[in-house]
Amino acid sequence: MFESVGALTGSPWIYAVVAVSVVMDVFLPVLPSGVLVITAATAAAAGTTTVTVAGAAGQVAHQVPDILALMVCATTASVLGDFAAYRLAWRGGERLDRAIARSRRLTTAQERLGTALSRGGGILVVIARFAPAGRSVVSLGAGAAHRKVREFLPWSVLAGMAWAGYSVGLGYFGAQWLGASWLGAAVSLLALFVAGSLAAMFVRRPVAAPPATVTP
Repeated sequence: MFESVGALTGSPWIYAVVAVSVVMDVFLPVLPSGVLVITAATAAAAGTTTVTVAGAAGQVAHQVPDILALMVCATTASVLGDFAAYRLAWRGGERLDRAIARSRRLTTAQERLGTALSRGGGILVVIARFAPAGRSVVSLGAGAAHRKVREFLPWSVLAGMAWAGYSVGLGYFGAQWLGASWLGAAVSLLALFVAGSLAAMFVRRPVAAPPATVTP
């Protein structure tokens, strides 16, 4: 399975491909950025992708992709993509505002996100990172609602770290335990799908109505 993508995972260009995929995922949620990260991590665990670089002391072998570098790359790209969508929605414009107003998901996300951030509970941003299109909805919702950067960005960083760590861990440990085979890849992708489904259920929960105030 991984021999077919060996030319990519065995090259330093894998980091650029992962970065572009993760950044653009916020605008095009159909991009399989999670699948790509898992595949790269699995290839690293398989130990078959190595390149040789010339150094002062001679030839030194380096594994590509490196697990730590892959995690940093995916995390950074995730935060950059989130912030780009946030700023785009912040600047807005009448067309974008109308599009958000017509979207029940974005409107609901604005309401839930505003309440969560005002209470210091931006964990919603982290959970939404795992849901299909949840990252897009939350990032655009935060920008359209003009949430402050200090309220949104730290949670976006935490979300990126959690998502990247989970995805890389699935690929790496899946290959370690089950081998770099179709079974290991299938189990890792299934775990990613299950996490996304659970996160989507949480993000789509209706906003609870505030308690009624009784006037004596």
